[in-house]
Amino acid sequence: MERELEYQKMKKVLALDSSGLVASVAIVEGNGFESCLLAEYTVNYKKTHSQTLLPMLDEIVQMTELELDTIDAIAVAAGPGSFTGLRIGSATAKGLGLALEKPLVAVPTLDGLAYNLCGTEKIICPLMDARRNQVYTGIYEFSRGLLRRIEPPMAVDIQEIAEKLCALQRDVIFLGDGVPVYRHRLTEILLTELHAAGKYHEYAPAHLNRQRAGSIGTLALQYMREGKLETAAEHQPDYLRLSQAERERAEQERARQGEAP
Repeated sequence: MERELEYQKMKKVLALDSSGLVASVAIVEGNGFESCLLAEYTVNYKKTHSQTLLPMLDEIVQMTELELDTIDAIAVAAGPGSFTGLRIGSATAKGLGLALEKPLVAVPTLDGLAYNLCGTEKIICPLMDARRNQVYTGIYEFSRGLLRRIEPPMAVDIQEIAEKLCALQRDVIFLGDGVPVYRHRLTEILLTELHAAGKYHEYAPAHLNRQRAGSIGTLALQYMREGKLETAAEHQPDYLRLSQAERERAEQERARQGEAP
């Protein structure tokens, strides 16, 4: 009962997302049932997150006259995504958490992307370009206002996720930076199998089709209510697969073992 009363109080979350091409910072206030986006700063341009994230954070704090020690938690897009982007976001969140002595809320990047489309009756398929002919993806739906995973985050070939969607035989909406990369191939597959069954696919509009810290922060309020908090020291990004350097080392090790007598 005490915990329930505690989470009826409004919480303030500083949210960060640098998991992909977009850099985004937001301040969200709420209690897991209702929430308010106080500010959001999102940039999708040709600058590195090391150039943009901290200046954006400083700007949004100044514009909202936010005292950082008044926030209750720091939410961060925890992966998958760009290895460099995830490290920058993680390091920023951990640094703030340690300095302010605040907990972190790790929100899976794909959950945050799917949450952009809160309320749709279609199934949602976020696509992030993972290169090497793969996407980071998952399949989601909203049930009674809550985000639910039909398929968990994964790194797969576009053909595999398209086949999973065709098997579900439901209307689907796509979003994410993987869409322009694989849109033509998706259309080929879905026109043949999904549309033949009378189901259709579409793509999210520009203002909803990329990572947004506002979604990360709003989901974080729900996760806080469920007790999904961690310390800054505990937090680690979820890369979902090995980096290119790690894959190359593993291949070299396998090659050496194969050469051994």
